[in-house]
Amino acid sequence: MSASVADLLKQKGPAVHTIDQQATVFEAIKEMVEKNVGSLVVMDGEKVAGIITERDYLRRIVLEGRTSRQTPVKEVMTTRLVEVDPAVEIEQCMSIMTRERIRHLPVIADGKLAGIISIGDVVKYLSRERAAEIRYLTDYISGKYPG
Repeated sequence: MSASVADLLKQKGPAVHTIDQQATVFEAIKEMVEKNVGSLVVMDGEKVAGIITERDYLRRIVLEGRTSRQTPVKEVMTTRLVEVDPAVEIEQCMSIMTRERIRHLPVIADGKLAGIISIGDVVKYLSRERAAEIRYLTDYISGKYPG
């Protein structure tokens, strides 16, 4: 059976860095730098309103000549959010991220934000999983596998 997003979140943890949609883009960028992350989930109270990423900053602040200290996050965030359920298989997340050309997937369980996974999380998880499979197969082929 393939691993699910829930399995990945058990290893990674459910921590999600968020920001209120009324905050300034400057505050969002400062938070991303302090937390060493490339995105923040944007909240409207308890509801997920969107996501702000480094790419949003470059495209909608820098290139449009706006100022990050005056512009609210809600004006530049990505509102067309691609989300996944914890039961989704990790390989499917890789397909979604590739198809949608995104690097972050918020995880929504029972209508609430349950975590976030990045393309880096997915690649790291799949790499570890494949390395273990190769090790077991090598042991089996060489006769080291307990039988």
